[in-house]
Amino acid sequence: MTMIKMFLKEMEQEALTTKKMLSRVPNDKLDWQPHPKSMNMRSLATHVAELPAWITLVLTSDGLDFATTPYQPYLFNTNEQLMAHFEKSLIDGRSQLVESNEAKLEEIWTLRMGEQILNASSKFDNIRFTFCQIVHHRAQLGVYLRLLDIPIPGSYGPSADEPF
Repeated sequence: MTMIKMFLKEMEQEALTTKKMLSRVPNDKLDWQPHPKSMNMRSLATHVAELPAWITLVLTSDGLDFATTPYQPYLFNTNEQLMAHFEKSLIDGRSQLVESNEAKLEEIWTLRMGEQILNASSKFDNIRFTFCQIVHHRAQLGVYLRLLDIPIPGSYGPSADEPF
């Protein structure tokens, strides 16, 4: 199995769990945050929803410089808009996971802030990092939902709210 096929398989598996988690984000708690140093619910959910599109960014460029390309998050006001944005991100990222991009996986991709290099590693490693970020931030979102007494879906098995 090629790396691209492995990435596609992982993306599809993680997308199912991510959809379940994002679908629980309540419209009336978008500005809620568990701590002053934490992102609010809207920012965190946006980040989770946008991460699949990073695959396109990685495979179609040599890097990203936050100094010249500041992050402009998608602004949503309803869960329906959030879910539509996630679907768009999935389609975007999936569109680049094609066999013809297999050779690009060895190329270096650099994340920087002006002259400061934050990360320089293979495109393969950056796609793996993207998948790890999805899982990491999805878990944070689960904590937010738990603190608001919103039932948590199972991820890699049952949850306390969905035991079977």
